[in-house]
Amino acid sequence: MITKRIIACLDVHAGRVVKGVQFVDLVDAGDPAALAARHAREGADEIVLLDITATLEGRKTLLETVRRTARELFIPFAVGGGIRSADDAADVFDAGADKVSINSAALADPTLIDAIGRSFGAQAVIVAIDARRDPDAADPTGDAQVFVQGGRKPAGRRVVEWALEAEARGAGEILLTSMDSDGTRAGFDCELTAAVSQAVRIPVIASGGAGNVGHFTDVFDRGKADAALAASIFHFGVSSARALKEQLAREGVSVRLPC
Repeated sequence: MITKRIIACLDVHAGRVVKGVQFVDLVDAGDPAALAARHAREGADEIVLLDITATLEGRKTLLETVRRTARELFIPFAVGGGIRSADDAADVFDAGADKVSINSAALADPTLIDAIGRSFGAQAVIVAIDARRDPDAADPTGDAQVFVQGGRKPAGRRVVEWALEAEARGAGEILLTSMDSDGTRAGFDCELTAAVSQAVRIPVIASGGAGNVGHFTDVFDRGKADAALAASIFHFGVSSARALKEQLAREGVSVRLPC
């Protein structure tokens, strides 16, 4: 049985971790290095740090924040936001990241996926997809649209077709965030996650909507996800990665239990 991964996400704005609902109404959640260290101690398999305003502000990733956070970690560490070239990716790796997550820049220039993959290997490249369903479409899941610039602008691409192109260009993983579910704690979008998971052969990380253990069980089962990412439930004390994994194990989900 393939082990499912639990990933803690740090959305960073101006050097602080924030969390909102459907990408707006952000509230402060703490220092990224301190939160990353806590989540790692409590059993998270990986940490993802997303500099959520780097693209909108037209700047590079806050490398000092990456360095401070990386020094606290002994588990895989992925960083996204403001990475527009293979050189930008190299700077983030030099600051301590194990993987990079690219989103808007990859849509603007899909060859960026190829370039980073050639230089650092597919295992180091995550393509993040911010997705929103079109409720008026004949097929709301199949016609789900990709958004860029922190979820502010439609990219004119369908989610599944973009995931397939990203895979073909050398992405090692897809980080799929449901904008409709983000921050609601009402559950992952299992239908959309399953559509992407069944279309590609690379791992899919489900994001957006985690609220309780049942949501994780559901996205691993119906959503066919290889990993699930959460933020609010970890940052604000709803659950720890350790408690979540212990519950998942009791539900029959294969996870790596912390020592």
